[in-house]
Amino acid sequence: MGIGLASDPAGAKPRSGAGFWPHGWWRIMEIRIGIVPIPVYLLLLALFAGFIATGSIPSEISVAIALLTVGGFTCAEIGKRAPLLRNIGAAAIFATFVPSYLVYAHALPDMLVKSVTDFTKSSNFLYLFIAAIIVGSILSMDRRVLIGGFLRIFVPLASGSVAAGLVGTAVGWALGLGLSHTFFFVVVPIMAGGVGEGAIPLSIGYSGILHQDQGGLFAQVLPPVMLGSLTAILLSGTLNHVGKRLPHLTGEGRLQPDEHDEVDLGSEKETAHVDVGHVGAAGITAIALYMVGVLGQRVLGFPGPIIMLILAVIAKLAQAVSPQVQSGAFVVYNFFRTTVTYPLLFAIGVALTPWDKLIAAFTFANLVTIVATVVTLIATGFFVGRWMKMYPIEAAIVNACHSGQGGTGDVAILTAANRMQLMPFAQIATRIGGAITVTGTLIFLAWITK
Repeated sequence: MGIGLASDPAGAKPRSGAGFWPHGWWRIMEIRIGIVPIPVYLLLLALFAGFIATGSIPSEISVAIALLTVGGFTCAEIGKRAPLLRNIGAAAIFATFVPSYLVYAHALPDMLVKSVTDFTKSSNFLYLFIAAIIVGSILSMDRRVLIGGFLRIFVPLASGSVAAGLVGTAVGWALGLGLSHTFFFVVVPIMAGGVGEGAIPLSIGYSGILHQDQGGLFAQVLPPVMLGSLTAILLSGTLNHVGKRLPHLTGEGRLQPDEHDEVDLGSEKETAHVDVGHVGAAGITAIALYMVGVLGQRVLGFPGPIIMLILAVIAKLAQAVSPQVQSGAFVVYNFFRTTVTYPLLFAIGVALTPWDKLIAAFTFANLVTIVATVVTLIATGFFVGRWMKMYPIEAAIVNACHSGQGGTGDVAILTAANRMQLMPFAQIATRIGGAITVTGTLIFLAWITK
């Protein structure tokens, strides 16, 4: 993907003496910004300029998709060409944080920001993306190692959480932040599971226990969440670079040796009949499982994405989904991974990533404490994962998601690491790990303040 000349489509090679049309034009159409052909890209830029000149951008889904696609892939292409940073996940970083800064600096037209923000918050398409990635990756996973992987990942995750808590608190205390402040307002928020599932319930719990204003407490715990996520993105991109240099340390997205994508091993008879209908069936299956998760969260209070994940695992182990639909799910997974990731990150940057809150954490003591916490979490995952006979880079990246900004952080971290197939394990680290962190912390705080 990127700016470049793709291979000529069948019949597109110009014949000797042939004119520019149509073969020369076809070659231009194969030069792309991300997935967008250059002529279409320029046309979309002109159209958005026209809409802005007329005073409004239509709120239709088609226009929103075009806007996010242009913005996301433009930022990603710049990141892919940034010296040094391009090797450590700059595409994901640029797609998320450049639009966040542009909004803060008022460099984007207000109507464009409003269009992106309204669409992102009303459609909640982050969870459509997560549903497609989770269901697609699980249904194409080797079921013989599926359960083993889910159970074993808790060991490096738990070890990393304890080690990161101890090291981060010690570093913050040594830098003068205070023992209690460092633990409750810097270290714990990093591993709390993001904003909606972490910082908000954490600040509400703190407010009730400490009898302080929830808004002020939220303002304190939010910056470490965001800066911790940024640190995890950078380190995960670095791990991807290390994996290219030291391939024996990585499974290229597979958590355990001898693991494989089961759809790759299906017989030709099972997979030959996969058609658009099977792809559609896989897509609606993912949506149905997501809806079960939403309803389950309302009734049981358990995180919806985790319910969806568990159901997908059960369906896979029980062979409740045909091989053709499993192959269709793999197509859905690849489609969303390739075409939706950067537009989604752009939307997150515009609508859900306040730049001022991010830079508020850039004091020396805070910065060193946050980096020490995330580095310890990831390093522990690396070494414990290796001891557990897992690929150490993959185990470390899953641990990195425990310090991410919820579902948005998982997407950015796995994109920077080029390992989107780890999304099911990332959700365990973020949702379950975050819930345990928040619950345990509030119980501990209530106990020591009695």
